[in-house]
Amino acid sequence: MERKIMFFDIDGTILTEDTQTIPDSTVKAIRKARGNGHLAFINTGRTYFNVERKIRDIGFDGFVCGCGTYINVDNKILEAATIEETTCRKIIDLLRKYNIDAVLEGLDDVYFDTKEIVSAEMKKLKEHFNQRGYGITKNWESEGLLYDKIFAQFNEDSGVEEFLKMMEKDFDCIDRGDCLLEIVPKGYSKASGIKRVLEHYHLPLENAYVFGDSSNDLPMFQYAINSIAMGKSDECIYNAASFITRDIHDDGIAFAMQHFQII
Repeated sequence: MERKIMFFDIDGTILTEDTQTIPDSTVKAIRKARGNGHLAFINTGRTYFNVERKIRDIGFDGFVCGCGTYINVDNKILEAATIEETTCRKIIDLLRKYNIDAVLEGLDDVYFDTKEIVSAEMKKLKEHFNQRGYGITKNWESEGLLYDKIFAQFNEDSGVEEFLKMMEKDFDCIDRGDCLLEIVPKGYSKASGIKRVLEHYHLPLENAYVFGDSSNDLPMFQYAINSIAMGKSDECIYNAASFITRDIHDDGIAFAMQHFQII
């Protein structure tokens, strides 16, 4: 059997958005695929620390995190790109200048501003991370602060157009809808992560299968030949997909793997 390699988004693909659970069928399918000699990777916008234990315990051959800024294969680091410290500080100044709420995502932790958080999304995220023990010991005022990417929310009082103009030379800003932005250094994406992993294993692109549901999955859907959209995906993902599987609640991962004869 020809070896295939799968790349899975987390939220809405492996992990349900509403209950934050992993369907049993997904766990069994991934483990069966690996038992058949295939490879399975997480490919997420989350930075590495934020891939929870319950996800890692499914069993994966590696992780592409932070939209390609971090790659771990068989517990060996292939890529670890962190934004330069001076640039980190400049971005903080810009976020404050243009009235944009954000969480700065590092390899080991997340960082929130010391000022009052305005947006509901950031308040929700801060509470979520604080409950898990993250985003507490350091903030935007901490010395030597380093991070890999940014997740931001703007509102009608934000100077978002001016902010994007200041960022466009060195960063890609992904529109996540609902006034949300995912900001990643240029040259890195879920697609660049796939390319690097394929090179590592000397596998052709046609052997790769990508699974996702949201706009930050678009680069890997545009790059891959075999792109599987979950049911209830963003419209842009439906349009880019080569196959649309069932909803996550309806054994979508297992159904797609059976369709492609991976399991």
